[in-house]
Amino acid sequence: MIAACYLAAEGFEAELAEELRRGGRRVAAWHGRLALSPDPPGPAAWALDTWTAPREVAAPSVKAAADALRAIQRNWAGYAALHHRRSALVAERLPPVKARPLAFPEPAPAAHLGAWTLLAPDRLLASPTKTSPFVNGEVAFVEDREGPPSRAYLKLWEALTRIGRHPMPGETCLDLGAAPGGWTWAIARLGARVTAVDKAPLAPSVAAMPGVTMRAESAFGLDPLREPAVDWLFSDVICYPARLLALVRRWIAAGTARHLVCTIKFQGATDHAIAAEFAAIPGAVLFHGAHNKHELMFARLGEDGAGVLQAPGGGVPER
Repeated sequence: MIAACYLAAEGFEAELAEELRRGGRRVAAWHGRLALSPDPPGPAAWALDTWTAPREVAAPSVKAAADALRAIQRNWAGYAALHHRRSALVAERLPPVKARPLAFPEPAPAAHLGAWTLLAPDRLLASPTKTSPFVNGEVAFVEDREGPPSRAYLKLWEALTRIGRHPMPGETCLDLGAAPGGWTWAIARLGARVTAVDKAPLAPSVAAMPGVTMRAESAFGLDPLREPAVDWLFSDVICYPARLLALVRRWIAAGTARHLVCTIKFQGATDHAIAAEFAAIPGAVLFHGAHNKHELMFARLGEDGAGVLQAPGGGVPER
């Protein structure tokens, strides 16, 4: 019996498999990038999406498959690992779900969405509930190809969308390891006041944005006990995960930053033990986004900014 399914980003199946193993959850089989487990669903940072209530359904025909899904609920997103043509024919018989790009800071969709796949031509696996509000856990944005100096802003947009909170006009932010300024650009566009910290300079267009201040210092040289309190602490610093963990703990202990959003960058092998230490921080959420490479996002919101890592449904029904 399949009790949970975990969908990995392409190329990160091994990270997901090891995380599940360390958490005592078995993988009975892989269906493309979908790990099929006989154990109840649980946290999985390396999963873009988790199917929380999968069930196998007989599907002797395309019509029977579509009818079975429609009998459960209206909105579905398909994952076609195999049997692509047959999957497409099933999808054509279902109400369309329009996975349109979000115009940040537009919130994540709230419409309920299930997930399905064809395990065999005549056998359907369907989960009426899943953890991500997006089709196959992948969020797309209306991109800005002129303003930001790098594409790093996309993973910040995704992180803020997933936690359901973003800097508001007038809020104060520190952006550690800011150069060339992709995250600073994204924060300043929201109307927040951001201090960018990096020994390297910001792109001139970012440095000139209203509300942006530059400090040519090392992110690790700051003493949080001596810094003014800020609403947000951001970090996309390139460093070993253990060093970032120490930095995060210092800022949390000092109580100087209300909300934290950081990128944990793995150099070489994935350090699952360090990832588990990040996850164990009270109030922490940890996830691998669709716009992340070999890295995880860590977020911790203050009590007044409690969000959700992922919404209970998702997708935007086409009207």
